[in-house]
Amino acid sequence: MSESTKEIPSTEVGDVGLPEDLARSDLYGLIARFFHLAPDQELLDQIATSITNDQEAHDKNAPLAKVWREVVAAAKNNPAKVWQDEFDQNFISVGRPNIILNGSFYIAGHLNEKPLVELRRALGALGLESAEEIAETEDHISALCEVMRYLIAGDDVEVSNLTNQRVFFNDHIRSWYDELCDAIEAIPEMRLYHPVAALTREFLAVEAQGFDMV
Repeated sequence: MSESTKEIPSTEVGDVGLPEDLARSDLYGLIARFFHLAPDQELLDQIATSITNDQEAHDKNAPLAKVWREVVAAAKNNPAKVWQDEFDQNFISVGRPNIILNGSFYIAGHLNEKPLVELRRALGALGLESAEEIAETEDHISALCEVMRYLIAGDDVEVSNLTNQRVFFNDHIRSWYDELCDAIEAIPEMRLYHPVAALTREFLAVEAQGFDMV
């Protein structure tokens, strides 16, 4: 890696109750984690205990809080093995998987198309590159969420700022995340990833609304 580039950091899930920007960063990290690897039991246990009774009463009618409670319930009631099986059956395949997690497919109809080229150009302008151990292309939803996490919480204010967040989100995520969530929700057997898709859709819709107000 050259001095002018930075690797996109790997996900570490923290407290979703932190101040707004850190909470946004945390949710991007969590969504990235769900779509990069099936959650392990440690993560599921962490999610299962993330809501206190006071929080549940306070946030009862908030749309994002509602879908988060559904993710919490899925984490509480299903062990890691069940999550792993669903992940493998739908996101992993020798041929075409049931669900494709790459933006180029939804934007252009095929993998490794022009949207990926444009994304790589945008990442280069931000001084970012994929970590060597990451097998997925940069338009994978996990990688895109990791970029957003960095643009929110990174230390370099020349890169990690609201303007870059808005431009990157609008250019590389906004146009297709709904289709991805639709595809997941259209498979009845994906009962665990249905609430994950609902959380993804609701959170990214909130992000879109917020960026429209900037």
